Amino acid sequence: MQQIKTWQRITLALLGGALTGLGQAPFGLVWLALIGLAGGFWLFQTTVTTRQAGWTGWTFGVGYFALVLNWIVEPFLVEPEVYGWMAPFALIGMAAGMALFWALAFWLARWQGRGIALAVFWAGAEVLRSVILTGFPWGLLGYIWLDTGIAQFASLIGPHGLTLLTLTGVWALITALGHHKRIILVPVVAIVAAGLLYLGNGQAASKLLYLAKNNGNFDSRFVRLVQTNAPQHEKWNREMIPVFFDRNLQFTAAISDKKPDLIIWPETSVPYLLNSAEGALEVIAGAAEGVPVVLGMQRRGDAGQYYNSLVLLGADGAVADIYDKSHLVPFGEYVPGGWLAAKLGLNGFAAQGGFGFESGDGLRPIGIPGLGRALPLICYEAIFPEEVGGVSERPDWLLQITNDAWFGNLTGPQQHLAQARFRAIEQGLPLVRAANTGISAVIDARGQITAMLGLGVAGYLDAPLPHGLPPTPYSRTGDWPVELLLIVAAGLLLLKRRRFIG
Repeated sequence: MQQIKTWQRITLALLGGALTGLGQAPFGLVWLALIGLAGGFWLFQTTVTTRQAGWTGWTFGVGYFALVLNWIVEPFLVEPEVYGWMAPFALIGMAAGMALFWALAFWLARWQGRGIALAVFWAGAEVLRSVILTGFPWGLLGYIWLDTGIAQFASLIGPHGLTLLTLTGVWALITALGHHKRIILVPVVAIVAAGLLYLGNGQAASKLLYLAKNNGNFDSRFVRLVQTNAPQHEKWNREMIPVFFDRNLQFTAAISDKKPDLIIWPETSVPYLLNSAEGALEVIAGAAEGVPVVLGMQRRGDAGQYYNSLVLLGADGAVADIYDKSHLVPFGEYVPGGWLAAKLGLNGFAAQGGFGFESGDGLRPIGIPGLGRALPLICYEAIFPEEVGGVSERPDWLLQITNDAWFGNLTGPQQHLAQARFRAIEQGLPLVRAANTGISAVIDARGQITAMLGLGVAGYLDAPLPHGLPPTPYSRTGDWPVELLLIVAAGLLLLKRRRFIG
């Protein structure tokens, strides 16, 4: 095989990574993504040394993450005169940092010397970036299948299993075509066919079960989603705060054909600390007229710490429950470094009033009269599949409040919604999300959007709350079967290399 020049390799790797990124929301160009992944395997096969392979994987990753994470510049543009100069460095740094995981996968695969090793180590790298340094599982490779039937495999094997299946399938296809060994495709086709048959039968049985259980009545429980549409640069403006608050009150008090069972405001939509918001809560309860309200607001703890919280206001207007966000955004809601960061006066972008947030005690369901138990997720928490599925008691539905104004109006909000849809598929549970600037939506247990308010719209949405499905295999097992498979496969591959050398 003719050696590729360095500049050609860099160009092709960047292009292949960007093509793969086009499989993610809002583009959804899955075939281009598969071509991009195939290009990644081909480039790997043309490498000679581990160093060359590592640089190829890193460059490929930079192309991918620079496209997928382009929204990362948006928080720096809220106050461009102060932080705007940091925006390009943030994107470059984030893309370069995430790409290191892929560089490691390519390096190890070349060191091991087999093509299938790249599929194993690449999938393993996606697991690692999901957990290391609090994790950042944004834009996992398996998410390219969102609007296809293959996305339903997430209910069986989770997002990492879907990533492994994708990479293994691409490797098998290009190997079969390159060496005329179509027999290699047999196990992949068999697995996909068996999975689709299982899913088809399971979904049909689940639908019949819930029709019988609920007498065919899926429209008996209604929720109202309030979408403020407060741009981030205006959200905390003293002149605009009452405008946005009054807007939410009007949406809360709006009369509709059917009175909702629950009204949901977005993240940090109440512009007062819970500790001093008694008057505001009375006004909200009056507008709701006996309907419970979920509010996003901040609160101060007994020791002076601050929390980003979800507050359930009961039908009587009293606070019925409080959930404090437990998985905070690094540099967004706190700055890593603890006391040193605080001493230097460093706080996250989303921390108002000059304070950073403390994390809560972890995810837990909250009871909502008439609607069962909901698992609250505040913004970023919905991107962590292992945490959503890691609660001890299975909820009846998932409840996300978020302020996607931080993500801009292009790729960020779309990708955040896409990941929420995967959480619904994985758990077999409906998910309801109220987003400040959009996209607010009701998502059924198969990840389909049943009602939605688009980006940049101020309004409210009344929609029925779908029922959940029986527990999915993934909701029972989590990621450990796939992680165990990856560990065993990686161990066998590395053991084979050692024996070969010996």
